[in-house]
This record gives sequence, C-alpha cells and structure tokens, in this order.
Amino acid sequence: MLTDLTPMPAPRRDRPVLPEGYGLPDDDSGLLEWAEVESRLQASHHYWLGSVRPDGRPHAIPRWGVWVDGRFWYDGSPATRHARNAEHNPSVTLTLEDGKEAVVVEGESHATRADATGLGERLSVAFAKYHDDGYAPAADAWAGDDGGGLRVVTPSRVLAWFSFPQDVTRFRW
Repeated sequence: MLTDLTPMPAPRRDRPVLPEGYGLPDDDSGLLEWAEVESRLQASHHYWLGSVRPDGRPHAIPRWGVWVDGRFWYDGSPATRHARNAEHNPSVTLTLEDGKEAVVVEGESHATRADATGLGERLSVAFAKYHDDGYAPAADAWAGDDGGGLRVVTPSRVLAWFSFPQDVTRFRW
C-alpha cells in the first residue's frame, strides 16, 4: 500500500534520443510545456494501461481514471489481471487514446487508499467526468482498509508530442 503521496515536483524536460532519420530539431526549440501535457492527462476520458504478466507477456486494458496531484488514480477489483500484474511488477505504461497527439506515461502502479477528506474529496470531484456514464464514487469510496481497490500510478517519465517530430518532449522526475 503506497503511503508517501507528497505532491510531485515539477519534471525536467528535454529532447529524447531517437534513431537517426526522425527529423528531430537539433536544439530545444518547440519543446512542450508540462502544463500543456498535464491538462490533457486531466481532461482525458479514456486511458490505456499496460502492465506485464508474471510470465513476461504484456497486458493492455482501457481504464477510467483521473489525473490529480501529478499522478493517475484508478480503481477496481484487486482480482483484475492488471492489478495482479502490478502487484507482481509495478512497472506500467499509461497512454491516452490519441496516437497523433500522444502522451505516454511510464511509472509504477501501487495499491493505496484515500481518506474521505482531502484526497478522497479531490478524487471524487475529479471523477465527476464519469457521472454521465453512471459512475460517481463518493469521497469515502477509498477510505476502507482495502482502499476500495484504489491504485495510483506515479510517473517517472513522460514522452509527449502534439506535432511530431517538432515538439517531441521527454519529461523526467
């Protein structure tokens, strides 16, 4: 159960290293700002979560979730394949649906919980984007001993572009 949920610091940004021929600019012109990328993570309705099975095979699943305090929060049964995978190997990827204007998050997924006040309230408000889909968790949904199946992805690296290759940007913590 993840317990250190201090706010994420601002990431460092730079140009990733790609093979020759991709046409990356030779300087840092056109790098994206973190606020541009984070706003897409917050606004997205559908995400893809990639994890690794214990035998090494990949697993990908669409997820609902919210980007709050610099992390991705999602919930569901601890018995699901992706939750069991993350318990075995917490390394995951998280992507948005758009491949042209891409955001790829690499990080770790851990089981956690949220008290009914503070974080629980902020998560409940953020999950309002799913109310029209019939999902409206209360602020205390993740306060029990098992955390209500709440998991959090803490990013270590994000790769993003909205106009490839001119603005390809890597963010690292």
